[in-house]
Amino acid sequence: MSVSAPPVSALDLFDDDVLVDPYPSYAALRELGSVVHIPANGVYALTGYRVIRDALVDWESFSSAGAIGFNPMVNEALAGTSLASDPPDHTRLRATLTANLSPRALRGLKKTIDAKADALVADLAARGRFDAVDALARAFPLEVVADLIGFTGHVRDNMLRWGQAAMQVIGPMNHRTAESFPIAGELYEWCSTVTGQDLTPGSVGRGIFEAQEQGAIPPGTAGYIIHQYLGAGVDTTIAAIGNIVALFAAHPEQLALIRANPSLTPGAFNEALRYWAPVHVWGRRATRELEVEGVVIPAGAKVAILFGAGNRDPRHYENPDSFLVERAPTDHLSFGYGPHGCAGQGLARLEAHAVIEALARHVERLVVGDEVRVPSNITRGIERLPVLRVVPA
Repeated sequence: MSVSAPPVSALDLFDDDVLVDPYPSYAALRELGSVVHIPANGVYALTGYRVIRDALVDWESFSSAGAIGFNPMVNEALAGTSLASDPPDHTRLRATLTANLSPRALRGLKKTIDAKADALVADLAARGRFDAVDALARAFPLEVVADLIGFTGHVRDNMLRWGQAAMQVIGPMNHRTAESFPIAGELYEWCSTVTGQDLTPGSVGRGIFEAQEQGAIPPGTAGYIIHQYLGAGVDTTIAAIGNIVALFAAHPEQLALIRANPSLTPGAFNEALRYWAPVHVWGRRATRELEVEGVVIPAGAKVAILFGAGNRDPRHYENPDSFLVERAPTDHLSFGYGPHGCAGQGLARLEAHAVIEALARHVERLVVGDEVRVPSNITRGIERLPVLRVVPA
């Protein structure tokens, strides 16, 4: 097979209109190729399902070290974290994170999380009018994560703004990134000074510091592992739950399927993640000259992984632009794949499944106003979603 330079697009991945609704742009990029050079952002974008999945596995060719962000300041700030490192360093750092988020470790939380979701959704359904983002998509995961990690006081109060800023600064040095750096700096500073005694006894956060004391992770890394819970997990889960509510409001027949068959819940969450990926883009670096589907990515090039584009690839998913809970796509890309697959996906699943099941129990239909989305560099979520009326189940 002959090799050539990839096709070029004049698109700006971080343009406001693209961030609010990226899917027409993703379709246009896929039409150009599975790898597209985007000079406006200085990246080689991966748009096809197969090439994205392959890249996520191949950390030796597509490195995360100093590469996940789209500006040098954030990559420097994240140096040494499991998010921005490769094996074997990544393996050692991630082990403590995943030990506290494994299915076995989380099993004891299911009953509590289910009960909290049921009580909250039942109350909101009875109320009939509320903002689905503030009252549910934000309120629920913030409480769950705060209790799990052991956040108290001003940290608990700042979780939302810190989590949002931590994701924004991963983007290029645009106005959103510049405005968010001081807020993200508050989180970085707290992570550098927090101790186990600052976290609730018996919490996962306290356990991470105990692992550091026992030598399971390098000295000084516990605070930055906790940073990942807050920086990478909160805003994405909020986006996913907001998307779930909006999708069921727009597709009541899909919620009816779950009411009739609750075993569809896990597949419904996977379909929501496939249909509306909570994360736009993530960075990698080509460690050498790479040939991908007949085109060349230069050594050292910045690579942009477009999860949402891969999730709508018609070469992999039939009728990809339809939201169908019975599709149950366990192989979607929104949690990543390979060694950097989302460490917190078990907790996200517990939370989202609890919300879906509670909606199915208490709600037949949600009548909503217009959803409001605002441009965000990395996370694609809904800012406001007014629920005007609840038709009870």
